Amino acid sequence: MAVRIRLRRVGRKKQPTYRIVVADSKAARDGKFIEIIGQYAPRASNMALNLEEDRVHHWLDKGALPTDTVRSLLRRAGVLRKRHEARVGKDRVAKAVPVKEVPAE
Repeated sequence: MAVRIRLRRVGRKKQPTYRIVVADSKAARDGKFIEIIGQYAPRASNMALNLEEDRVHHWLDKGALPTDTVRSLLRRAGVLRKRHEARVGKDRVAKAVPVKEVPAE
């Protein structure tokens, strides 16, 4: 079963709001899902985005793939940057080698 993190449309006609859900890739857009991990309101004055970051990290660790739109929302929220810094930052600190100063002649 391929799991995707994607948008599920809710709200009235001409006033969409979306839930960010974890669902099987073969399920219908507004159909069956596993878990709701956030909400997105594009028509709100500040384009409101609410995420449960711990659950997002949980599902990304399990191998769930975000759709292109959800990936851009995660990037805007700073979730992907934190995730990248947490993974790459540890490697860079562990491999850092002190540089010796060369005396000026």
